[in-house]
Amino acid sequence: MSGRVFQNIVLQFKDAVDTEIGVIDAEGTVIACTELSEIGSHWNELVNSINDAEESVIPVGGKTFKALSGWNGHFDFAVFAYGENEMSRAACSMAAVALNAAKSYYEEKYDKVSFIKNIISDNIMLSDLYIRAKELHVETELNRGVFLIRRLDEHFEGLTVEAVQNIFPDRQTSFALSMGESDVVLIQQLGENVSTRDLEKTAQLIEETLRENGESMVVVGIGTVAAHLRDLAKSYKEAQIAIEVGKVFDTEKYVVSYENLGIGRLIYQLPTTLCEMFLQEVFKKNPIDSLDKETLFTINKFFENNLVLSETARKLFVHRNTLVYRLEKIKKLTGLDLREFDDAITFKVALMVKKYLASRGIEA
Repeated sequence: MSGRVFQNIVLQFKDAVDTEIGVIDAEGTVIACTELSEIGSHWNELVNSINDAEESVIPVGGKTFKALSGWNGHFDFAVFAYGENEMSRAACSMAAVALNAAKSYYEEKYDKVSFIKNIISDNIMLSDLYIRAKELHVETELNRGVFLIRRLDEHFEGLTVEAVQNIFPDRQTSFALSMGESDVVLIQQLGENVSTRDLEKTAQLIEETLRENGESMVVVGIGTVAAHLRDLAKSYKEAQIAIEVGKVFDTEKYVVSYENLGIGRLIYQLPTTLCEMFLQEVFKKNPIDSLDKETLFTINKFFENNLVLSETARKLFVHRNTLVYRLEKIKKLTGLDLREFDDAITFKVALMVKKYLASRGIEA
């Protein structure tokens, strides 16, 4: 535990009590004190006396000591006040109350971070999860959203736990923690009826707040709602998948929800060998690479306009018959008639599979 936490507390007592007070650790080193020059001093000779004392507040070596809570035979930290009189005893007791509160808050906060990290990393047994949740006063059955915020530019320094937590300052309902150099996870308490759209709005707020000079610096992945603490690991993995799949199929999006990944989620989980076999079976006549850029552009526009000939022709600024001619040409090359729904679906999936393999460095 950092001595800085204690130092902030003891300094507040400087004008309230007429004596110097401070804190020593289990080795007798002064880690906080109203008299700054004492910090770092070693009082090893006093440790045994404090450990062996039968009373909670004891005078020793011209000072009065009181071990902080958590002491079981050997103290971790002890507060001290100069002098061995009643005033020193009272000052020591008062300071111990405040320092115990700070110690409990710090340890509980730290333990919660470790606890949540173990849950989302799937590194805790279910029986232990219930025990630790009870100890840390964490509700088990509660709707929570999991947002994975990943830095896009390694030089961007604005993605920190503090930056994310400041967007949602209520630490009772929103909890941010670091998961590596490039990732911050936000776990947020949700209401009963929360839609995917509501989660996307929260993610959008995060992404927009962390922009730098109007440029997107992070991508936010959203998992499904976790209705129980044990579901946080599943939701976290889904948020990871959302970012990875989005990186392949939705490169222009900076907010990606697992629930909206569609068929891309399925393709991403297929073995690459199976994907290669699929492309070979679909394009028996000619490989997909035989289609030039203009033809692929036409195909994509046709899909964007829901296979409607007239609307696609209008968007391409060509005559309807010209578009029909192009589609006939595609049919001859590939054996697939994109005007037929089943063939269009097959071709659309094939394009996505091709894109997925390319992202893995595989040319098919």
